[in-house]
Amino acid sequence: MHRRLYLIAYDITNDKRLNRVREFLKGYSTGGQKSVYECFLTAGELNHVKVVLDRLIDEEDDRVHIFTMDARSRTHAIGIGVQPKDPAYFYIG
Repeated sequence: MHRRLYLIAYDITNDKRLNRVREFLKGYSTGGQKSVYECFLTAGELNHVKVVLDRLIDEEDDRVHIFTMDARSRTHAIGIGVQPKDPAYFYIG
C-alpha cells in the first residue's frame, strides 16, 4: 500500500461546517496547524477524503485545496514547525 504526502488546506466560512471539516481531517492527519493538515494517504483514502469534503463544504462559500507533496523535495520549517513524518502505521478511528 503506497502512501503519498498531501497538504490539505481549507477556508470555511461557517463555524458548523468548519468544525465538521476539521474533525474529519484530524482522523487522517499526521500533523499540521490551524487550517492546514499533513496527510499521508493511499489513492483510495484520497478519493474518500475528496468525496466527504465535497459533501461537507458549501461550494459557493468555502474552499479546500489539496496539494501533492513531492517526497524528493526537502521541506523547510521555520519557528516551531515540525517536519512531517510517515509513521510505520496509522490508526484511523
